[in-house]
Amino acid sequence: MAKTVRPPDLLLLIATCALLAVGVVMVYSSSAVIAQETFGDGLFYVKRQLLFAGIGLFLMFVVMKVDYWRWQRWSQLLLIICFVLLLLVLIPGVGLQRGGARSWLGIGAFSIQPSEFMKLAMILFISRWLSDYGERIIHFRKGVLPLLLLSGSAFALIMMQPDLGTGTVMMGTVLVLIYIAGARLAHLFGLALLGIVGFVALVLAAPYRIARILAFLDPWQDPLGSGYHLIQSLYAIGPGGFTGLGLGMSRQKFSYLPEPYNDFIFSILAEELGFIGVATVLGLFMIVLWRGISIAFAAPDRFGSFLAAGIVGLIAIQVVINLGVVSGMFPVTGITLPLISYGGSSLTLILLSLGVLLNISRFSRL
Repeated sequence: MAKTVRPPDLLLLIATCALLAVGVVMVYSSSAVIAQETFGDGLFYVKRQLLFAGIGLFLMFVVMKVDYWRWQRWSQLLLIICFVLLLLVLIPGVGLQRGGARSWLGIGAFSIQPSEFMKLAMILFISRWLSDYGERIIHFRKGVLPLLLLSGSAFALIMMQPDLGTGTVMMGTVLVLIYIAGARLAHLFGLALLGIVGFVALVLAAPYRIARILAFLDPWQDPLGSGYHLIQSLYAIGPGGFTGLGLGMSRQKFSYLPEPYNDFIFSILAEELGFIGVATVLGLFMIVLWRGISIAFAAPDRFGSFLAAGIVGLIAIQVVINLGVVSGMFPVTGITLPLISYGGSSLTLILLSLGVLLNISRFSRL
């Protein structure tokens, strides 16, 4: 298929790099105290974040040069590889356990989280399936059900780690693609009800999840236990005001808010940079989502449209859940803020995904 090649979307590229720069600065600001106390090196976390950012940027620019339709050919193999890795994670002695979850493969500090890469592999495969068999999506048995069984199998393996946050993001992205493809509203409403029932069952099956729900409803019932994270997050956000306390001047990072450089990094950003910093970061995310949606609409073929929409959906869901958690709108769950939070696999995956999106933009009719 002949396609006209253009430069990648400049606004998307600038917003991505700006968010990444903000993330590196905030990782340093939020982690220096803890890193100094724990490792005797205040730069410990930011040096690792710079390494991850460098790897991610390299992969993003490489993937940006790879014609996106080539992923159609590789999507099935990549999905199989991710399924194998998810199975390996569950084997004692092979998968690494941290924070009560067996979610990593590797040696010591150098490890990957296969569930993160499963999200992109699932988007690639489902985009290919929808571009080939999209007309089936109006039928539940021939269209919706096969995609649910496939993604549900991956979700089950992720929940065995357990990692409800990553599994929720993946399933949410799959449902976005199913909706965009033209599934019947009756089927979607039925899936929503089934999802609610399933979510309640998962919560009731684990006492720590029940504690998180109760803490979400009233964190002050257990201020030193299940409600601690949310209370400390709100204590960080509140004093930020319009201009913030100043970069590096957070109080909550002094061992009050646990791991402030990770899932709750936005709380420290709000405390130090205030409304101005929050509005700037949200504005950059809005640019990323706006350009991503425009690229999806203008893609030259169905595969490109679905792939771009899936990547946009993945980022949007993570942003909404993370901001909802730190502000007390959602129960606490382990979802990083894309491009901002500390983390190797999550940062690399997002930059890799944005590289694919930037490549689609080179062929879009913008």
